[in-house]
Amino acid sequence: MNFLHIPAFIREFLFPAGCAVCNKMLLNTEEAWFGICDDCRKTLTIDKDPRCDICGRPLISEIKLCLQCRNSETHYFDRLVALFPYSGKYRKLLTAFKFDKRACIGNFMVEKLFDGLTLFPEGTLKTPVLMPVPPRPGKIKHTGFDQIECLTQKLEKIKSISIERCLERLPSKSQKELSGKERLTNLLNRIKCHRRPPKEVVLIDDVITTGATMDACAMALKNAGTERVFGVCLFFD
Repeated sequence: MNFLHIPAFIREFLFPAGCAVCNKMLLNTEEAWFGICDDCRKTLTIDKDPRCDICGRPLISEIKLCLQCRNSETHYFDRLVALFPYSGKYRKLLTAFKFDKRACIGNFMVEKLFDGLTLFPEGTLKTPVLMPVPPRPGKIKHTGFDQIECLTQKLEKIKSISIERCLERLPSKSQKELSGKERLTNLLNRIKCHRRPPKEVVLIDDVITTGATMDACAMALKNAGTERVFGVCLFFD
């Protein structure tokens, strides 16, 4: 038994939330720690099929590049990895984490984030520093929770990795309310780097749709001196 998981089990016993995927009661300390029952957690696997060399989505019939990336302009980021499809049980998982504010699911996400780093070709990442994509101004104050900030705080407790926060997002429209073309321009010059960044950065975000947010962050970093920008997105839409 991992004694660090006991408080999560006590919380689940007093205020039962159930599995984020199937709603089944969580019966042991490990299930409570992740907010997911053992049976569902075994099914939440990362597709190891070939992936797009740019956005990191699994390829269906294409070779090296997905259709969207073949038709898009050059990106500022060097390469991304996207882990889970934003649909079905995976959508339930993100909904519980992001909107129901179930921070315990962040423990599962952190594990998968590290799995995602192994999906980059060997030798790609040399001395990476993890960096969260910044939230919209006032989001945390307004909602009391930001899923990427939650992940970052959990990552900061792991002494073997480097975390840097030097990006700031200026006021702009919410990306989810915009079309693909509008997303590409909405964040233009709306992400700022407020101090000299590391030479190599791995950005962390929850969902990639067009890649516009990652691009805006990568542009800000490279303009400030970063040489290589990679990214790990938990879900792809």
